[in-house]
Amino acid sequence: MVASFSAAVFTFFLFTSLVANFTSAQQHKTSLPESDVDLLEFPLNLEYLEAEFFLWGSLGHGLDKEAPQLAEGGPAPIGGRKANLDTLINDVVLQFAYQEVGHLRAIKKTVKGFPRPQLNISAAHFAKIVDEAFEFKLNPPFDPYANGVNYLIASYIIPYVGLTGYVGAIPNLQSTKAKRLVAGLLGVESAQDAVIRGLLYERAGQKVLPYNITVAEFTSHISDLRNKLGKTGVKDEGLVVPLAQGPESKTHGNVIAGDENSVAYDRTPTQILRIVYGTGNETIPGGFYPKGADGHIARYFRH
Repeated sequence: MVASFSAAVFTFFLFTSLVANFTSAQQHKTSLPESDVDLLEFPLNLEYLEAEFFLWGSLGHGLDKEAPQLAEGGPAPIGGRKANLDTLINDVVLQFAYQEVGHLRAIKKTVKGFPRPQLNISAAHFAKIVDEAFEFKLNPPFDPYANGVNYLIASYIIPYVGLTGYVGAIPNLQSTKAKRLVAGLLGVESAQDAVIRGLLYERAGQKVLPYNITVAEFTSHISDLRNKLGKTGVKDEGLVVPLAQGPESKTHGNVIAGDENSVAYDRTPTQILRIVYGTGNETIPGGFYPKGADGHIARYFRH
C-alpha cells in the first residue's frame, strides 16, 4: 500500500513537471511581441529558398532528406538539381546549405513558423530572371546548374535580398531576444554574400560562356532589375559601378555593396515580396513563390 501510494505521488509530480515544462516551452515561443513574431517568421520564406537552392546545388537533394522536420511536409521545390561544381565551390555551397538549415532551426526555436512554401528553383525560372535583367532572351537560356560561374551568378540573386531584409527588420524589433537572433542571422547572411561577391569579383572580367557578357555585367543587370522591382531607388549594386557610386567615389570596384557611407542597404517585407515574386507587386505571387510566400505579413498582402 505504501509502495503504491509512493508510486502515485511520484507519477503525479512527474506529470506536473512535464506539464510545467511544456507550458514553459510554449510561453517561450509566444512571449515575444506580436510584431516581433511577424518579423521573425517572414524571413523563413527566404531561408527556405536559400536552404533548398544550396542543398540541391551541392548535394542533389533538399530538406526532405537532410532535415524533413524543418520542411514540415511543405511541397517539394520545383526544379532543384545537383549543380556541376568544382571541388572548392561545391564545398563553399555545401557549407552555406548547412548554415541555412541552422537558420531555419534557430528561427523555429523562437517562433512557431510555417511549413516550407512552394518554391521554384528551376533552371527555367533563373533563365527568366536573367532574360528580364538584360531585357532580351539569352541563347541558349541561362542555366544556373551548368557550371560554377553560372551557379555563383544564380547565388548572387538570392541571399542578398534576405540580408537587406534583416537590416530593415532590426530597427522595428522590440525585444532584445528578437534583435539578438536577427543580428546573428544577419552576420552570417552578410558573410555568405561577401563570399559570393568575392568569388565573382575575382572573375569580374571573365566572359560567361557562351555569351559575350562578363560576370560584372551580369551582376549589374541583376542588381538593376531588383532596384526596378523594389521600386525604392538604389538598394542594390553590381560588382563594378560608376565612380560616383563606388566607396568614397574613389573606385569602380564594389566587392561589397553599400550606400554613400558604405552602410548596408535595408529593405522592407513589401519591397522583398515585389522582388522575389518577380512581379514588382507584393500582392501578386510568382517567381520563386508560385503560390505566394507564407507568414502573417505575406498572407496579409494576398487578401
